[in-house]
Amino acid sequence: MASADGAVPPRLGVVVLPEYDWPRTRQIWREAEDLGFAHGWTYDHLSWRTLRGRPWYDSFTTLTAVAAVTRRLRLGTLVASPNFRHPVPTAHQVMTVDQISGGRFVYGIGAGAAGTDEAAVGAPPEVRRTRRFEEFVTISDRLLRQPRTTYEGERYRAVDAHLVPGCVQHPRVPFAIAAGGPRGLALAARYAQTWVTIGEAGQPGARPDAEAWALLERQVDALERACADGGRSPASIGRLVNLSRLVTEPYASVDRFVEVVGRCAALGFTDVVVNHPREEGVFAGDPAAFRRAVTAVVQARQVSGRPPL
Repeated sequence: MASADGAVPPRLGVVVLPEYDWPRTRQIWREAEDLGFAHGWTYDHLSWRTLRGRPWYDSFTTLTAVAAVTRRLRLGTLVASPNFRHPVPTAHQVMTVDQISGGRFVYGIGAGAAGTDEAAVGAPPEVRRTRRFEEFVTISDRLLRQPRTTYEGERYRAVDAHLVPGCVQHPRVPFAIAAGGPRGLALAARYAQTWVTIGEAGQPGARPDAEAWALLERQVDALERACADGGRSPASIGRLVNLSRLVTEPYASVDRFVEVVGRCAALGFTDVVVNHPREEGVFAGDPAAFRRAVTAVVQARQVSGRPPL
């Protein structure tokens, strides 16, 4: 598979919500690795939208357990946010998962949206979300690069915070930064190894396909401008899109999946993720169709030789 202009097919990843008991979680992640996914991700919330009140587990604990039963998959949060996290203890969790996984962790970070996560820890809704996010990313970068950090910011402090032995990956774990607006994209251009988008941060697949692709193209253009403004080559930053948030039924058929992944390739995306099929509700899908579509794209991708995330 290749796009019409001969673009290299993106690496393929899967998003597994942290809602299953451990036997089922272990089975899903092992099957994902066997299917040939390059990377796997989970949401980082205390609860999420319509699934609030149902089983929901901690992302870092889940990924630590997954790291112990997988060998090859890159693992990451999609995405952690300042809504209920402080950068110092979170950096320790990041380091720990990176150590246990043997250097397979990717730290996905986003600004977070107003909602139940903030409310659950008694925090008032953040009105300057982007500014808080900038500080969270800045201190996280410092914490994960060095064994001792002292930092005094508007919202966060680190006082002789030790991070030993540090990350397996150097100079730190890769950052995958979710952003759509100008300030977030500037932050991604400065700190991220991969930029993350879901298109519009609303109801998954709510836009008609034509509008969703037009929005994605505008976001890509904005990222490239942010890189240029920051003195960074746009080719030096990976680009990841969650198809399950962008369009409806991305893997309804092999042809459909090949087509939407190919469109992502034509826009320069290095990585595409799709949500693991749930039995009902949000992200519901046919497991057999999922496996057929993924297998077709993975087999085509294996001849491209794109390096790991």
